[in-house]
Amino acid sequence: MPDQKLCLEALSALSGCNVESTGGASQLTPQDFVNIVALKEFYKQKGFKELEYPSLGTLSLVDEDQDLYSSPLALTEGPQEPSLQTTVKINPQDFFHPQYDYDFTNIKDGDRKFMRGKELYVRPCGWNRVALRVTNRYDDGDHWLGTGDDAWPVSYHGHNMDGSLGIILTRDGDPSDEPSFLDAAAASLTMGDTRGRGVYSTPDVKMAEKYCKKFKSKVDGKTYQVVLQNRINPKKRTKCQREDVWLVYVPEGCNHVKTQAIVQESIRPYGLLLKTL
Repeated sequence: MPDQKLCLEALSALSGCNVESTGGASQLTPQDFVNIVALKEFYKQKGFKELEYPSLGTLSLVDEDQDLYSSPLALTEGPQEPSLQTTVKINPQDFFHPQYDYDFTNIKDGDRKFMRGKELYVRPCGWNRVALRVTNRYDDGDHWLGTGDDAWPVSYHGHNMDGSLGIILTRDGDPSDEPSFLDAAAASLTMGDTRGRGVYSTPDVKMAEKYCKKFKSKVDGKTYQVVLQNRINPKKRTKCQREDVWLVYVPEGCNHVKTQAIVQESIRPYGLLLKTL
């Protein structure tokens, strides 16, 4: 496992919170963490400036010196000043799972193919994966984390991934897709607004890298990129016009509780990916 303080810096950079270690109970689980990252992106798309999250209170949605729909984020010289951030305490013993760490830094898969839940799994070659402790945490068991047909496909979440990528839903998706949303998405082509309503991720780590968060570590002075590695519920995922982007659609009119529930039942994290620039 990389230096623990470096991992906390990576979590801070992703969440916009000041993440610190504690020997007591963690304020957040890995699922809470991906909820926050995804919800912050979603509510920023809607123009909100703040997010209320249970146990943490009010979180700012204002990125440090960044326009919401800019191209990939400029380098952040370390975390924001702690006084400007919400402080989050996590216990590394119940948040990380070193047994399942995997260093892909020097691995090249070439033509080798891997599958997760009937979907191609593009392994994060070039990245160092810090495993998150997520086994035995869900009522439906751990099948979602497996390698069989009933496992959930792998997706990556890079900071600043949203509908500004110019994405619309295709019309050949699941019959249960919202017809009104599909019509609106198609119509948006002539209106110049192609932002679909929901949470975006990608099955391609190279795509996530283009939009990932960067930070300069106070631990070793090096600059790192950070991405979340998740599993995505195939029943909740909608494929977009671009094959390298997936959307968890949030219907219009959902309140915050329902929106959070949709995210929580759709995306589960299991790895924190780090890469040196």
